[in-house]
Amino acid sequence: MAERVRVASLAEIPPGSRKLVELAYDTVAIFNVGGALYCIVDVCTHDGGPVAEGELEGCEITCPRHGARFDLRSGAALSMPATEPVPTFPVFVDGDDIFLELEEDDW
Repeated sequence: MAERVRVASLAEIPPGSRKLVELAYDTVAIFNVGGALYCIVDVCTHDGGPVAEGELEGCEITCPRHGARFDLRSGAALSMPATEPVPTFPVFVDGDDIFLELEEDDW
């Protein structure tokens, strides 16, 4: 059963920034794009390397290793060499707190 887990405060991720968060089996990146929050697993599905430190343009992140692009909103792979989406997690805000919706095994 999914549960909401607090991972940060809004002050920690102002617009235009990102934060990496360690979960049980994955590192995820939470992005604040103009006040909208998105969360992806920090892995390029092309080669398994980290993607979150790549260049962010709007809701698209570009893998710093080989240039694959992903949509933060859906995780969709937008360009080669990636063909598979990157996993995403639902993000919720309650007051000043940011929560991810996670399965018990995730955290």
